[in-house]
Amino acid sequence: MRFFFKSQGRTALMKADGSDLRYLEFDVPNQETWQPCAFFSDGRVLLLSMEARRDGPGRPFAEYYHKTPTHIWIYDLERETLEEAVTQRLSTFQTPQLLLADERLLVQVVGDEGGQIFNANLDGTDAQAVTQLGEGLPYGFSLSPDGQRLAYHLASPSGYQIWTSDLYGGQRTLVAAHDDYLYFAPQWSPDGEWLAYQACLFKQDPGHDWSDLSISRPDGAQQRFLTQGQALWFAASYGPAERHGGGSNIPLWTQDGALLASCRSPNASVPWQFQAQRPDVDHFNRDFMPEQAHGGTQICRIDIDGSSQALTDSRDSIWDFRQSESTDAALLLFCRAPTGDSPAIWIADNQGRDARQLTKGWDDLGVDHPRWMP
Repeated sequence: MRFFFKSQGRTALMKADGSDLRYLEFDVPNQETWQPCAFFSDGRVLLLSMEARRDGPGRPFAEYYHKTPTHIWIYDLERETLEEAVTQRLSTFQTPQLLLADERLLVQVVGDEGGQIFNANLDGTDAQAVTQLGEGLPYGFSLSPDGQRLAYHLASPSGYQIWTSDLYGGQRTLVAAHDDYLYFAPQWSPDGEWLAYQACLFKQDPGHDWSDLSISRPDGAQQRFLTQGQALWFAASYGPAERHGGGSNIPLWTQDGALLASCRSPNASVPWQFQAQRPDVDHFNRDFMPEQAHGGTQICRIDIDGSSQALTDSRDSIWDFRQSESTDAALLLFCRAPTGDSPAIWIADNQGRDARQLTKGWDDLGVDHPRWMP
């Protein structure tokens, strides 16, 4: 078994035993970062690359980030061939959201007018709108196990809501919406009977540090919380003062129908503190304040009846996140970041035993987003 990860803008591949580390090199000019997004049934990989970011000092993130040119690629690992996809461009900023039956893509396009999702051929032709401009920014897509329904969240003026639809945006159902909660990243259960998503009390937590885990039926029925007290680490932020990283931390289903999540110790506080009093111009807006940090996070298995089991130890100043189960359900892969240090990738058995570090990435400068190959 192998998995991908990101380190310092590079994409790497490694076996689960820590061997055969390989950093992928692409002879394409002007691309600053690369990341895997999806896998074809024949083993090819869908990749996203980005040119140098157009936002920066004096340029607000929301106004300039979508002016960064992005590119979507199909990479054959065995032949080491790279082919650009979506050459019939839909936008300067276009990112893949889902691969549909090896033949079509859901592509997010973002412009000055807002964001939208299209269902298109791999070359970008026959692009059909799934969502409409003006609704908000749709992302966080998940495909039902039968391949017929989409679930996603919509960042709208009315708040973050969970929706389902068919593959072209029809037969839409509002699953979850509430004035007090930011609902995020729905994930279909393996049997297709449930959606799991996060619920963040964003008014009292503008940095979105924490959330609770919620589930419901795909039509919104039987909605309930599996955790209480904003128990999950939502906006993962990590790294030393001179080199930070971060991104949304998403609970994932196990093959037997439980969920893996990053759970905080009581009253944990992160070292990268969100600065609500100033404008958020970089989509991070945090200061490194390790003296205010305490507690940490651990990986937990949460069943749909609300019972839970800790899979990694709870230790002060240790932050475990980005958890996922291997395709044979035997292994647990996750990131671990001590306070003020860059994260490393760790692996354990599916009960959290025999945990060991595999890599800290390029020049030991940190890793993120490990992702199993099918």
